[in-house]
Order: sequence, then C-alpha cells, then structure tokens
Amino acid sequence: MGDGQLDRMAREVIDANVFLVLGTSEPDGTPRVSPVFYGVHRYRDFYWVSHPGSHHSANVAARPAVSWVVFDSSVTVRETRAVYCSGTAREVPAGELAAHVGRAFREIRGARAFTVDELTGDALRLYVARAATCEVHVPGSHPTYGTGTDRRVAARPWPGHDGTPPGET
Repeated sequence: MGDGQLDRMAREVIDANVFLVLGTSEPDGTPRVSPVFYGVHRYRDFYWVSHPGSHHSANVAARPAVSWVVFDSSVTVRETRAVYCSGTAREVPAGELAAHVGRAFREIRGARAFTVDELTGDALRLYVARAATCEVHVPGSHPTYGTGTDRRVAARPWPGHDGTPPGET
C-alpha cells in the first residue's frame, strides 16, 4: 500500500484542518486529551502554543510520549477522514525559537504568527510534537483500500525515503 495515495490522503487531512486532539498521560497513567490549534512543518512536526502551566503542558514536560489525531468534523459519517500520529513532544527552548517560529504558524482562520518575544515571556510557550508513526483512516468503502471495515493504515506523509525530512534529524 506504499503507492503514495495513503500519504496524499494524510497530507490532505492535515492541510484542511487546524485543530488536533493531543493525547497526553497523567501521572497515574490516565489518558488526557486536549484540542489545540496547530501549525505543521513538513507533515512531521506539529506545533502549538500553550501556557507552560496548563495541564497538557505539564504532562508533556513530565512524560513526552504523546499521540494525536487530526480529523475533519465537517463531513458526513460516510466521508470520515482522519490522521492518527504518535511521537514525542517538547517545549521548544528559548534558544531554538528563532529557528522554529518561521515554520510553526499558519495564518489561517483568525490565527497569527507569534514572535520570539511573545514566546519567552511569562505567558506562552511553543511546543512541538514530532511524529514517529502516522496512520490514515481508510473507510471500509474506499474504492482502492476498502475492506468493508473502517481501519487505520500506515502512511508516511513527510518527505524522505527513510521518514526523515532531508536535511533534518
């Protein structure tokens, strides 16, 4: 199934949406989910801005393993589209902000780009989750990949044959 169609399906969902649901872990292992407005770079690095004292930010600081889903809630049940990712998240340190702010933000649907100064004060921080795995939702009725049952199928929407964008580690 590595013909690129699944990768394109994942990119289309990521491009068409602006919120993801971030899954973090509580200290006792209980899952916690939080919707966040995101920006994405090369379909692998998902960015959001949050207060470091927020619940999900504290969870990321203590336990960086995360998962998230991007889905289109505007379509009918038969048109379900979603991308599921897992990886690690972190606060972007102040010394790295200049390298990240240019690619972290999409000025779409009322969003705006934040400056380095806005992300080093007392209020907000930039966070990034790097996808290690990605799956795309395939409806059971999909003309190519349908099996009669909805399922998740591995995809690799980011550039690079080994899953690493060229020039990045």
